[in-house]
Amino acid sequence: MAEEKKYRKPLPRIDEENRPFWEACARHELYVQRCRSSGTVFYYPRAFSPEDLSTDLEWIKCSGRGTVYTYTVTYQNQSAGFRNNLPYIMAYVELEEGVRMLTNIVDCAPEEVSIGMPVEVTFEDATPEISIPLFRPVR
Repeated sequence: MAEEKKYRKPLPRIDEENRPFWEACARHELYVQRCRSSGTVFYYPRAFSPEDLSTDLEWIKCSGRGTVYTYTVTYQNQSAGFRNNLPYIMAYVELEEGVRMLTNIVDCAPEEVSIGMPVEVTFEDATPEISIPLFRPVR
């Protein structure tokens, strides 16, 4: 019998503000919010627009493409769930929609990542309900 792989990193706390985001991720789709009154696109999920405090918001599907805005490579982390993935790349990815998302770059050697590198979203299925959006170099 195959051994079940257990996800050991912290899981997000799902609440009413971010539930649509995580439900989309579970379907392997990436969504961000847009304010209907100002047109501002933003990430992280919240109940009001950071531009004008409007609550007239909508969810928009992202292309899943972007570029590395900045990054760091972590070589030491003894926390459970992280030590087995060393080294790993943390990055801000600027999505085509104009928002920046803190994430990990996967399927990429640390010496190959660069600022401005084109990336695309992929998802790690942490649990049956939660999939984590990560990014990899465009194939």
